[in-house]
Amino acid sequence: MIPFENTWPYETINKDTYVNECPFCDARNVLIPLTAKDFQSIRSGAKKLLVFPCCYNKITLIDADSDYLLADRPLRKRH
Repeated sequence: MIPFENTWPYETINKDTYVNECPFCDARNVLIPLTAKDFQSIRSGAKKLLVFPCCYNKITLIDADSDYLLADRPLRKRH
């Protein structure tokens, strides 16, 4: 089962990929450097290092669907 705390929502508008909020510094509408080719590779099983341009925190993406990125570590804060 996929741990929900390791997921983060994203949106693709035209050829740009955004997250509404950075999971680390809470910056809004962050353009992340992922292309359609990157998503194909990730969905095929390749891992991809993603560096958030707002705060330079890094995660390793291990999968993605049309709505969520799946990282190798928790991205959501537990309450």
